[in-house]
Amino acid sequence: MSFLRKLPHKPHNSLSMLTVITRFFTTLNPKPNPFPDVPTSAYYDDLVYAAGRSRDFETLRDVLNKRVRDGCFNTSKTFNFITNTETSLSVLDDLSQTLARLDKGLPRKSAYDSLISRLCKLGRIDESLRVVHTMAREGFGLNVCSFHTILNALTRKKEMERAWGVMKLMREYQIPPDLTAYNYFLSAHCFVRDLTSATDVLTKMVEEGVKADTRTYDALVLGACKAGKVEGALVVLRSMVDDGLPVLLSTHMYVVKALLRLGYYAQAIEFVRIFAGRETWLDTHSFGCLASKLIELERFDEAKLVLEEMNKRDLEMGDKLMDFYRLNFRDKKN
Repeated sequence: MSFLRKLPHKPHNSLSMLTVITRFFTTLNPKPNPFPDVPTSAYYDDLVYAAGRSRDFETLRDVLNKRVRDGCFNTSKTFNFITNTETSLSVLDDLSQTLARLDKGLPRKSAYDSLISRLCKLGRIDESLRVVHTMAREGFGLNVCSFHTILNALTRKKEMERAWGVMKLMREYQIPPDLTAYNYFLSAHCFVRDLTSATDVLTKMVEEGVKADTRTYDALVLGACKAGKVEGALVVLRSMVDDGLPVLLSTHMYVVKALLRLGYYAQAIEFVRIFAGRETWLDTHSFGCLASKLIELERFDEAKLVLEEMNKRDLEMGDKLMDFYRLNFRDKKN
């Protein structure tokens, strides 16, 4: 029994001990209490799924209220019992009435936002907008975050006119678009090389005093690189650094890939070197991705230079890069 002395002592009160003992005794019952000692969001998602599938709206209401009180907030999976079938979607009216009876504040607002997110994932934009109208009409905490998943869904599908219509609706509800909303438009335009439309979005942002962030610059660098304007991408990147914003790995790789496409191998290596030394994780992936791309292009001499640089900087290499390094360097030293 000496191992018992090694167990950490945790202060307790009589109530907590009775709870533990009760749960221990219920394990003797064929139908034990399944409630965990420390409930999680995933646990509550399962309860919501079961209640929703059976259309037990009273239980659903209780679970949605309790999960927030327990600090287990709603997730993207909370309303997974709703599927893209008419039978499943027929539950929306009853569900909306149930959410309206949730505790005021975060429990109700969060549940409505999660429902919007689920409907957008299913591509049911019209239904998600009906939820928006309900939130606005009843004063259920509608704000810009409620619109994010709708805008994201529409801009990803390149339904730009409809997305701008949602922005107009936001203004009608006196909810000004934020940076995240504008970034969805920028990313969509830049992805398809529509720099003219991206410029129009930037103009709107400036007019409304919305400042750019890392995602804004990341989208602009992507657009410039896709359009073959690498010099423009470097100008944007320099502005990003001057503004003191961290540069994402994706932003680095847009430039690297664009340089490689143009056959500027030495310039790609120099670019990665210039930005090295700020963060080990970023250096590891930037040099590693560049080396892998060069090997794929059979630019082995340039790949060796990059791997030598990684070795000097004591950066970790992946298995394939390490094999290439050993084959071309270590074996020749023996």
